[in-house]
Amino acid sequence: MLLHIEIDENEINEFYKTISFNVKKIRKEKKITQTDLALSIGHKSVSTIGKIEAGLENKHYNLEQLYKISKVLDINIKDLF
Repeated sequence: MLLHIEIDENEINEFYKTISFNVKKIRKEKKITQTDLALSIGHKSVSTIGKIEAGLENKHYNLEQLYKISKVLDINIKDLF
């Protein structure tokens, strides 16, 4: 049986905000710059990380990026959620 659940767009936005907040908080605790994080996960520019952390342009991390970020920050990926 297939279940249909309603998920509000605000709920999804809060989910993305939580992940961005946790990445930023842990990154700062580990004294890693946005530039260093961006380069470590294969981005050539810091602007993507900055936009995600600032909640701009509807930018979000994908699963591969979150996996790489967890490795760079030396944390369990679940700590980002």
